[in-house]
Amino acid sequence: MPGYGVLRVLHVAQPVDAGVARCVTDDVLAQRAAGLDARVACPPAGPLNDWLRDAPRFAWPATRSPGPSVPAEMRRLARVIRSFDPEILHLHSSKAGLAGRLAVRGRRRTVFQPHAWSFSAVTGAVRTASLAWERYGARWADVIVCVSDAERSEGIEAGIRARRWEVVPNGVDLTAYAPSSRAEARARLGLGDGPLVVCVGRLSRQKGQDVLVEAMRSVDADLVLVGDGPDVPPLTPRVTLVGRRDDVADWYAAADVVAVPSRWEGMALTALEAQACDRPVVATDVAGMREALGDEPLVPVEDAPALAAALARRLRDPGSGWRGRAERFDLRRTTAAIVELYRTL
Repeated sequence: MPGYGVLRVLHVAQPVDAGVARCVTDDVLAQRAAGLDARVACPPAGPLNDWLRDAPRFAWPATRSPGPSVPAEMRRLARVIRSFDPEILHLHSSKAGLAGRLAVRGRRRTVFQPHAWSFSAVTGAVRTASLAWERYGARWADVIVCVSDAERSEGIEAGIRARRWEVVPNGVDLTAYAPSSRAEARARLGLGDGPLVVCVGRLSRQKGQDVLVEAMRSVDADLVLVGDGPDVPPLTPRVTLVGRRDDVADWYAAADVVAVPSRWEGMALTALEAQACDRPVVATDVAGMREALGDEPLVPVEDAPALAAALARRLRDPGSGWRGRAERFDLRRTTAAIVELYRTL
């Protein structure tokens, strides 16, 4: 950044796997390549630590959910912040947003990026408390960055009054995720020639794999679940779980259809990656999906029969133009937009 010297940025993230961790990795590596001193505070175990390669990081033990551990997590993070003395604090997802904003309370330039709102994941009294915090905590962020217009709209409609809103869509590496031969990918993965649906994502209630497994009971195709996590759905004879994989692009290439049955999102990276590989996507109508998929029809959340019907239709007719949609979300534009946002702060 000409004229700015070496800008110090501390990214804070509790999720160390799946989409949030991938976004943090992309931002940090791009920023370090651009000459910024970008570092990460995160739990010491998990894929994020491997993905960051040689990028400096601070061990920040933290649980995924709020609870009695929050005061200690806040104090630990405050010590990290004092030791590194960042000019910009970039908080990713709800736990970092909670601990980080409580730790500095507006005394440093703070960017909060929810990556899907915390109150979307819960109900009842927990939702009420989460929503109250997001409304209150907004005062301690110079800017709230949303990954889709829909995510920003959800925040505004929920009564969150940000000092400043910015939308920076998720990005996809168009080189790492590119069209390739289905037959060759299936040969590498040891798969047969039959119709195949693939779902990539953390095994969790958010990602809706349980609804997908139910839908597949009436779809004449096999299903492969790529990912790990706490909520393994009941498996049937035509459903295979392969765990977390580093060859995700091959699984997209092998698929006839990629399913994204989420209950909530900000903007699902899986939808962008699958399209970049020129594979058709069937997805639920959650935040960011209309922006990612354009005019493609979407499925109501938690509607297994509608999901089954949409998968069957797409298996018969894969459609076209998927790669072109993904090209609108080139990762280079996304990472550059974040650096430009820092410049304005």
